[in-house]
Amino acid sequence: MNATDQHPLVAAYLDAVARETAELPAERRAELLADLREHIEVSGADGDDQVRAVLAELGEPRTVAASALAEEAPAGSVSAPAPGRTKLTAILLGVSGVLLLLNPYVGAAALIVALVLLWGAPQWESRQKLIGTATGVALPVAVFLGALLGDASRIGPMEVLLILVFSLGVPTLGAVLLLRAVRR
Repeated sequence: MNATDQHPLVAAYLDAVARETAELPAERRAELLADLREHIEVSGADGDDQVRAVLAELGEPRTVAASALAEEAPAGSVSAPAPGRTKLTAILLGVSGVLLLLNPYVGAAALIVALVLLWGAPQWESRQKLIGTATGVALPVAVFLGALLGDASRIGPMEVLLILVFSLGVPTLGAVLLLRAVRR
């Protein structure tokens, strides 16, 4: 460890890069940090202004980390989601409403599996996952609220038709939105 490593600006910079590259394999992160240290040391900067200039030349820690992560992405397995898993998630989510009406146990199992797959998938952002979840659980919540608040003896053909359209339409809409998000 040399005097440059002990400079508070250098230490803060390297800590920030280390935090931002937490997703990199440990060996690659250590190599990146060693390269940055070496560059700073070779620069011979010894005053605050000189150290700031060298760090500015290297770039913001977030930018350095993004570059390192982008270089690592082709070798990593996180970049491309499995198309079969994406389709399975969308299909299970889309049919969960109808399955819940036909057989509550099978429908509940399909919905739970779809939600587990959805929330474990890297290809969707949190907002898209929330939309998928909302469209998937809309039918069970509506049926539950209807059972609590309504009189089941007053369900006529129009109500049955609305329930069928709702149970097919809303989860299917969520599945279509998820598939469109993946294609973008």
